[in-house]
Amino acid sequence: MRVPIIASTPQQRSKTTYIGGKPGDKYRFTVITQGLIRYEWAPDGDFEDRPSSFAQHRPSVDWAQLRYNETATSINLYTERFHLTYDKEEFSPSGLFAVIKGYTGTTWRFGEEHDTLGGTYRTLDGIDGRVAVGAGVASRNGFAVIDDSKSLLFTKDGFIAPRKPGPGRVDSYLFCYGHDYREAVKALYLLSGSQPLLPRWTLGNWWSRYYEYTAESYIELMNKFERNGIPLSVGVIDMDWHLVTDQKVKDEYYSGWTGYTWNKKLFPDPKEFIRQCHERNLKMTLNEHPADGIHSYEDIYQTMAKAVNFNTDNRDPIPFDIANRTFNKAYFDVLMPSLEKDGLDFWWVDWQQGTNSSIPGVDPLWVLNHFHFLHNAKLQQERGPECGGGSRPIVFSRYAGPGSQRYPIGFSGDTVTTWASLNFQPEFTATASNIGYGWWSHDIGGHMQGIMDDELTARWVQLGVFSPIMRLHSTKNRWVRKEPWNLLGSAEYGPQSVVTDFLRLRHRLIPYLHTMNARAAEKGEPLVQPLYWDYPAWEESYTVPNQYLFGSQMMVAPITSPQSRATLCGKVRAWLPPGTWVDFFTGMVYDGGRFMWLCRTLDQIPVLVKLGAIIPLDGRPVAKNGAGNADAFEITVVVGADGCFEILEEDENHSGTDGSWMKTVITYDDKAARLTVGATTGADDTERRTWSIRFLGLQIPEPENIVMTANGLSSTPSTEVTDAAIIIHLGTTSKQTAFTLTLPKGLKLKVNNPEDRIFEVLYKAQVPIPLKEELDRILTPKNIATSVRISQLEALNLDEDLRLVLVERLLADQRSSY
Repeated sequence: MRVPIIASTPQQRSKTTYIGGKPGDKYRFTVITQGLIRYEWAPDGDFEDRPSSFAQHRPSVDWAQLRYNETATSINLYTERFHLTYDKEEFSPSGLFAVIKGYTGTTWRFGEEHDTLGGTYRTLDGIDGRVAVGAGVASRNGFAVIDDSKSLLFTKDGFIAPRKPGPGRVDSYLFCYGHDYREAVKALYLLSGSQPLLPRWTLGNWWSRYYEYTAESYIELMNKFERNGIPLSVGVIDMDWHLVTDQKVKDEYYSGWTGYTWNKKLFPDPKEFIRQCHERNLKMTLNEHPADGIHSYEDIYQTMAKAVNFNTDNRDPIPFDIANRTFNKAYFDVLMPSLEKDGLDFWWVDWQQGTNSSIPGVDPLWVLNHFHFLHNAKLQQERGPECGGGSRPIVFSRYAGPGSQRYPIGFSGDTVTTWASLNFQPEFTATASNIGYGWWSHDIGGHMQGIMDDELTARWVQLGVFSPIMRLHSTKNRWVRKEPWNLLGSAEYGPQSVVTDFLRLRHRLIPYLHTMNARAAEKGEPLVQPLYWDYPAWEESYTVPNQYLFGSQMMVAPITSPQSRATLCGKVRAWLPPGTWVDFFTGMVYDGGRFMWLCRTLDQIPVLVKLGAIIPLDGRPVAKNGAGNADAFEITVVVGADGCFEILEEDENHSGTDGSWMKTVITYDDKAARLTVGATTGADDTERRTWSIRFLGLQIPEPENIVMTANGLSSTPSTEVTDAAIIIHLGTTSKQTAFTLTLPKGLKLKVNNPEDRIFEVLYKAQVPIPLKEELDRILTPKNIATSVRISQLEALNLDEDLRLVLVERLLADQRSSY
């Protein structure tokens, strides 16, 4: 099988048209889109046409769409988004510049440094709190630059090559998208390659711990997760799977950091161990630290030595040299398959040794990521679904720079376990989308050192559930344990039950997440997006870096600081964009267009949805291991506006062909108060599915006026009323049966009852009893203006956290009164 050079399939484009680049020219420009231009300077007039690690496609705009004027001493280029001027001399700030249209006075000049809204960073290893992230292509200046002058190149046969030597070469890309940040990132995908579609199973819960498991203890642990109703989809074995402290390792005075031989004392039958994990619907990965090469005690030593023509007389380690063509081939044709034959699904490539290789300017991490991804594609294809393969490829590794979005999933590294680390991760994840990197996986709960705090663990898990990848992980320390049943569990909403419930929720979210996965790959829309992508003209959107859009239907404001002892609530300062918002967990209605402190007990996290939102969940309260298609759906709907959502599923083999998609379109007509669920295209008519519709925050309609119609027959479904929603149970239908649910017209969101929501918190508040009695006298009487109540509260000089809880509930919805 020939593996393509490029990780994501290049789009076919017309022949590239250049400005300059003729014999004798030292400059060359390529207009890639109306807002993206490549500019090159080559002192020897020899320009680069090979794909780079960043730029894979390099299409060009049709000349008919441009306006272009050239004289002997100048070039003026006009597109829909910018006007570029160039004096035909060596690039300089005065001789090469571009005015961004629509942004008066915003001018890019060659060589000048300008801030962007941030991108991402190679690793969070050892980080306690913040780290400076690199540049992205979204900028409040209206322009951004990616310098591609020093990246590695790909040869015609798919291997790597360095850049041409010599000083003064420039190969860069200017993004001129104003405040249209989403389109800037889509242009990056056009040039650099899109994010591949992930296997569905990557979207479930991953269990990972640096710990010396045995095959028996690991299987028993997986069984215990299952007994506790906590679903998993991926199992990770850290480095103790291979020889580390064995006498053979010690005899070579080696640390055992790199290894390629199973530790048979812990895993006597690796193939059987992985088979048992697969039997439990878990995909499996092993940690690899490749930097130290292959030592003489490894089972594969002699075979690898022969493959790379290495002299073993002195039993020296075979050096790791992934940039060497011979070693690279042996690594993927000999070394990796020797372990993959046991059933391994993919590798966790844990490279920590810097950016230097045997080829100057070639970063080993780039080479590892690129070829591991292609190798996994080959592995999946050769195995096929009948042998546990047939999945889409992934590599679990670190970020290597712009273009890394082609090689998901990203491993962010070993953070310190503190609130400061948790507080940085939402922003870090969101800004990564500014450089197109949408699939970060963090060590949820923190990795090392820091503090043992079960509240911190619970809040981190909540962030993980509403993150691209949900992976629990921690260092090798007997005091660090993240199994939910080992957390505090005495309270009604203590960490143990909270973590358990949220891990269950993650698997219930998979139908939504996998549809967003397809949206990311096909439409260039990362799962997590900064708020300013949707609200670039609102200054407020830039002031809440931890708040983000989660797919097309949700907005998340995670709580990343300890809760108040007085209120038993955590809090976050959020900006609610214009419109009406409804809390996904509580059904509480909020007026938008303002800042607000959102306060939540430990069992909740602020997740807000707009009117017309439609969110599909797996209908099973406790899903099973793996990530199979749901046989029951619970659809959350918010009335007040029309809505539409198309659920995308695949056949159970996840073959990835166009024909494998099964599509179910759900629409809500607010005026008619009618929900329509279309037939699932591509499904077998013998397959059946159970449906429930959860109308979030809805005023209770008369049950007898709710009608379900399917196959020409009408019926009155059963209803269930909760504090947050009305759930309508529709029963089971064929997947190929379309149906409608009609409710009484004029549906409205339920008016918040501040009294109920306030006293729910106040009963549990750890404050003096006389204060509770005083608050009761202020809050209980009817027909008192909210402004009067608030002025009375202000006069009490309350604890700030208690005041914020009360004010939020009083002011959330302007319709509220009592």
